Amino acid sequence: MFFLYNFLGTVLSFLLRFVALFSSKIELFLHGRKDLFKLLKKRIDPNDKIIWIHAASLGEYEQGLPVLELLKQEYPSHKYLISFFSPSGFEVKKDSHEADYITYIPLDTKKNTKRYLDTVNPVLAVFIKYEIWPNMLQQLSKREIPSILISSIFNKKQTYFKWYGGFMRNALFKFEHIFVQNLESRALLNAIGYNEVTISGDTRFDRVSKILSQKNKLDYLDTFKKDTFCFVMGSTWKEDEELLIPYINGNDSNVSFIIAPHKISKDHLRHLSEKITKNTQLLSEYIQTRTEKTEVLLIDSIGLLTKIYGYADLAYVGGGFATGLHNTLEPAVFGIPVLVGPRYHGFKEAEDLVKLGGIISISSYKELSKTADTFVKDNEYCNKIGHINASYVQNKTGASVQIVTHIRKLL
Repeated sequence: MFFLYNFLGTVLSFLLRFVALFSSKIELFLHGRKDLFKLLKKRIDPNDKIIWIHAASLGEYEQGLPVLELLKQEYPSHKYLISFFSPSGFEVKKDSHEADYITYIPLDTKKNTKRYLDTVNPVLAVFIKYEIWPNMLQQLSKREIPSILISSIFNKKQTYFKWYGGFMRNALFKFEHIFVQNLESRALLNAIGYNEVTISGDTRFDRVSKILSQKNKLDYLDTFKKDTFCFVMGSTWKEDEELLIPYINGNDSNVSFIIAPHKISKDHLRHLSEKITKNTQLLSEYIQTRTEKTEVLLIDSIGLLTKIYGYADLAYVGGGFATGLHNTLEPAVFGIPVLVGPRYHGFKEAEDLVKLGGIISISSYKELSKTADTFVKDNEYCNKIGHINASYVQNKTGASVQIVTHIRKLL
C-alpha cells in the first residue's frame, strides 16, 4: 500500500506544477518548498534539541500555540520548529518570533520525509487535529522519535473507521498518544484497538482565554465607542453583509458599528462604504482624524479583531451564510452575545453554544433585526446571554496543561 501511496504522491507533485501555472496559491505552495531542505540544513544546528509542532494552517497554529508557550517555559534550552502545510498559514507567520524555525512540511513522500528528519532530527513531533501523514509517521516511528496528535476530533464517516481504511488506520497507530476533544472520538479510536488516548478538550479554549489577560486596549476605539452600544461584525462575507448593511442603515438607536470583513481589498471596502448610508470611515483614516461624527468603522488591516471584540456589546461572526463559520470563541470569551448565520453545523463550539443560548443563529434580515434590537434595548438580557458564553469558554480550559504533563514523560 505504501508503494501505491508514494506513486500517487509522485504523480500529484507533477500535477501540482501544472496547476501552479493557473493558481497563485498552488504556486506559493510549491515555491515555498523549492529550497526547503537547503534552507533547513543551513539554519539548523545538528546539536539543537528540536521540538517540532506541525499545523495545517493558521487555525491549527492557533490551537498549537498554548502548548508551544508552555513548552518554552518548561524547556527553555530546546529549539522550537513550527511547520505548515498551507501557504495561508506559512505566509502569515513566516516572520513570527514565536518559534526558532518556521517552515513548510514537505510533500509526504518517503524520500522527502527521510531528508526532512535527517535535517531536523526532532526529539518530539506534535501534530495538530487532522494532520496525519503516513510516510512521516512511519519514519518517526522507525527513528524512535515520539509523536503525538493533539486537539483531534474524529467521526465515523472518516476513512480510519471504514472497512477499506486499513492503510490510514495503521498511520494512527504510529502516534505515541492521541489527545481528543470528545467522548465520541475516544470511543471510535478504542473500537479500532487504539487505546493510548486522552480526552483533553480543545486547546483553542486556552488560546482565547489568554486573550483576557493580554492588553486589549486600543485608545482610538475608546474614542470611537464613547457611551454607545457597540455592534462588531467580524470576518464577514458578501452574503453576511447583504443582511448586515441594511440593518446598519436602518438603525436609529445609539449604536456604533464596526465591520471587519474577511476580504479587505480596496475594492471591497469601497463597495461597503458606498452601500452604507451612515458616516463611515476606514480605521486607518479614523486613527488619524478621530472624527466625532463617525458611526461606522471599516477595518482595513489584519490582526486586530481579537482586540476589537473586547469593545463589543454584541458580535456577529461571519461565514455562516457562505463557505464556513469563522471563530466564535474569540468574541465569546469576552462575555457578549454572538450572532451567526445558519451554517454553523460541524463547528462544535458553535453547536454547543446555540443549544445553550449564548449564540443565536439567524437566517434572514427579519431575524437579525429583531434579535439585534432586543440586545440593544435590554442591557440585562444582553449581559445574561453573554455570561453563558464566558462561562462556556472558562469551563473548557486546561487542555494544554494536560498535554504538556504527558510530554514530560516523553522527553
